[in-house]
Amino acid sequence: MLKKLFRRIDAAFSFVEDWSLLIVVAVALLSGLLNIILRKATPYSLYWSDEVIRKAIFFCTYIGCSAAIKQRALIRIDAVPQIIPVSRKFFNVINHLSVLVFSGMLTWLGWKMMVEVRADEFATTATLQIPEWYFYAILPIVGVMMFIRTVMLLTEDVFNLSGDDTQEAANG
Repeated sequence: MLKKLFRRIDAAFSFVEDWSLLIVVAVALLSGLLNIILRKATPYSLYWSDEVIRKAIFFCTYIGCSAAIKQRALIRIDAVPQIIPVSRKFFNVINHLSVLVFSGMLTWLGWKMMVEVRADEFATTATLQIPEWYFYAILPIVGVMMFIRTVMLLTEDVFNLSGDDTQEAANG
C-alpha cells in the first residue's frame, strides 16, 4: 500500500517537474532565439528577453533539485561508502537527513521571503513588471516537494521497499 502511494506521489511530482521544465525552458529558448534573430537582422531587440531567461534559470535550478532527488543525483558522501562498504546504509541515512534539513529550511525561509515580498507592492521585475512574489513562491513549493521525495527515498532505503535490484545495485 505504501509503495502504491509513493508511486502516485512520484507520478504527480514527475508530471509537474517534467512539464513545467519543458514549458519554462521552451519559453526561455524561444525568447532568447527570437531576441538574437531580431538583434542581428533588425535594429530592434526584445528588452525583456534577458529577464525571462534569468527567471527561467532560477525556476529550473529549484525544480531540478526535486528531480535530482528522484534520480538520486544530489551531492552526497560518496568516497567513504566505497572504501568501507558497511558504512553505505549509514551514510545514505545521513545524506537523506541532510536533505530533509535543507528542504525544511528552504520551505520555511522561502515562505517567509515570499510573504515579505508579497507585502511589498513595488516588488516587481525590472522590465515586465511581474510581481516578484510569484518567483519566490517556487521556494516553499520545491522545499515541500524535496522533503516529500526525500522521505519517500529514506523510507525505501531503510525498509527496503524499492524491490528494484537495479536501483539497489546503483546505490551500492
